[in-house]
Amino acid sequence: MFVISTRNFPPELGGMQNLMGGLAEALINHGPVKVFADKTDDCEKFDKLSKVEIERFGGIKLFRKYRKANRVTDYIKNNQNIRSIFFDHWKSVEKVDFQSVKNIPAFCLIHSKEINHPTGSSINKRIINSIKKVKYVIANSNFTKNLGIEVGLPKDKIHIIHPGRDEPIKIDKNYQLDAEKIYGNSFPKIITVARLERRKNHQNVLMCIRNLKEKFPKIKYIIIGDGEEKNKLLALTNELKIEKEVVFLNKLDQKLKNALIKNSNLFLMPSIIFKKSVEGFGISFIEAASYGIGSIGGKDGGAEDAIKNDKTGLICNGKDIKSIYDNIIKFFQNDNYKKYGSNALEFSENFDWKKIIKKYLSLI
Repeated sequence: MFVISTRNFPPELGGMQNLMGGLAEALINHGPVKVFADKTDDCEKFDKLSKVEIERFGGIKLFRKYRKANRVTDYIKNNQNIRSIFFDHWKSVEKVDFQSVKNIPAFCLIHSKEINHPTGSSINKRIINSIKKVKYVIANSNFTKNLGIEVGLPKDKIHIIHPGRDEPIKIDKNYQLDAEKIYGNSFPKIITVARLERRKNHQNVLMCIRNLKEKFPKIKYIIIGDGEEKNKLLALTNELKIEKEVVFLNKLDQKLKNALIKNSNLFLMPSIIFKKSVEGFGISFIEAASYGIGSIGGKDGGAEDAIKNDKTGLICNGKDIKSIYDNIIKFFQNDNYKKYGSNALEFSENFDWKKIIKKYLSLI
């Protein structure tokens, strides 16, 4: 049996949620899985259909954390057949009584942003004390591993295992038609699927779209996501007079989102470091690659593990608008985007959950 304790889990949307959901589904092929997760909207319907056993925790966040940790501790004490336990975050580890876990291989996943605190700070000390409890620390990229070492995590515990990707969903004819209608006869078709926050760097992309209009009069840029930057980005779009070129979408059916990705020519997310927030990996690049779409990512963070520069896409300096612009031009020169897309599709197979889960199991 495998146990997962997580703050992030489907049906809630997000990269972390997809990661933990994918991990649970991959583990179920190797034994029963018990998940302890936070309660979210519409989770009851999801849980009934799930192949894994899910126990949810609601209420005030602080109390929920303690109740879940106590329940996880009791569950482990009363079950002798647990092979390993997985935590999505150091905060999920923090309050669990590890006297009952000491003989069970425990994993804590690290992603970058949540461990990026000054060495010696109170939160850094909490992170280190939590990590001491587990046997394995799983970094999602080389960047995250190096960041972990910089902030004082034990080097010998850290292993790099990239996030897995789900099998690409076959696009239904109706969703294909809907995607074609949204794009129209545009070229190039560029898409970003990400939360609307500063580190995702939509604002610099919008500046590029304005400049690219001269070279690509039929350019279309689709932004899928929501977040605190939405109103600013809408205002900037109007200010730059690119309302016809840019489409904001949110709360899409997953199948339509996939159809829009598949029908694009470029997945663009030149992330930057904003305060302590940084892109640890970028599973969205791999999701796009699984549909044969190449990407451009930012040099800050772990995108270089998800994009092979000048093979499956390009790496740019997201803080430099000219760098983003020049890399977009290069991406489409001489139909390079077709080569990048073909290579990306092949590269994405390395992230199949069947392959990724073997890396976890090999450590147990």
